[in-house]
Amino acid sequence: QVQLVESGGGLVQAGGSLRLSCAASGPTFSSYVMGWFRQAPGKEREFVASITWSGGSTTYADSVKGRFTISRGNAKNTVYLQMNNLKPEDPAVYYCAAGPPRAVGVGLSARYDDWGQGTQVTVSS
Repeated sequence: QVQLVESGGGLVQAGGSLRLSCAASGPTFSSYVMGWFRQAPGKEREFVASITWSGGSTTYADSVKGRFTISRGNAKNTVYLQMNNLKPEDPAVYYCAAGPPRAVGVGLSARYDDWGQGTQVTVSS
C-alpha cells in the first residue's frame, strides 16, 4: 500500500494561488498514475487532475483547466498541484490518490487504490 501525505492547503483570497504537495512513500512502483480529487461539504468527491508517473501525461477537469497545473517531481515520490486564480467554487478538502493503469484518464475515484488524508483549501471572497 502506498502512503500519501498532502500539504500546502490553507486560506487564500479569491484570485490567489496555492501549491499543494503530495508525498508518496512505500511501494510507489505499484502506482501508475497520481490524481488529485476534492470534496466540498455536502458534495461528492470530484476529480481535479491526474498525471502518469511515466511520461507525465495529464488530465484535467473542465472546471480547473487553464487555472490548475499538476506536475511530478523527478523522483517518483512527489506530486504537485499548482492552483492559480482560485475561485469561490474551489474550496474543498483536496485529496491525493494513487492508482493503476486502469485509473488513467477516466477521473473515477473508484479506480484509485490509495488515498491521502486530505488538505483543506479555503477561498475568501
